[in-house]
Amino acid sequence: MATAEIRDTIFNGTAMLGVRLTIGVIFIAHGITKFNPGFAGFLESNSIPLWLHYPIALGEFIPGILLIVGILSRMSGAVIAAIMLGAILVVHGTSALIGDDGIEFQLMLLATCLLIMVAGPGRLSIARFAGMLPRWLH
Repeated sequence: MATAEIRDTIFNGTAMLGVRLTIGVIFIAHGITKFNPGFAGFLESNSIPLWLHYPIALGEFIPGILLIVGILSRMSGAVIAAIMLGAILVVHGTSALIGDDGIEFQLMLLATCLLIMVAGPGRLSIARFAGMLPRWLH
């Protein structure tokens, strides 16, 4: 039986570093904006409970930092993926795939976070350099 294997090369590690840095910066920026009191009004207008205000903000901001550093990348990807799935279903549920109000950007962020969750941080991360961390902390 034929099998396929993705070797862990420096090129793959560099690519994952680029993915982590990009997603990390995006979600740090998005998380910071959600600390604004105006975000509570946005939640209210979308029938989202107000108690989710700070968990959503922290759920974007903290994993963004962790992705850049390269520790808890899998968990960070999972947390952000859950937030993105909620945003797609609750906020953008009736939007088309493409267009001015399209969800293609949100789907791309979701897919990228799922990639990080499955593939891990890559070679160029603190989790890999530390070496002694269990795989689930990568």
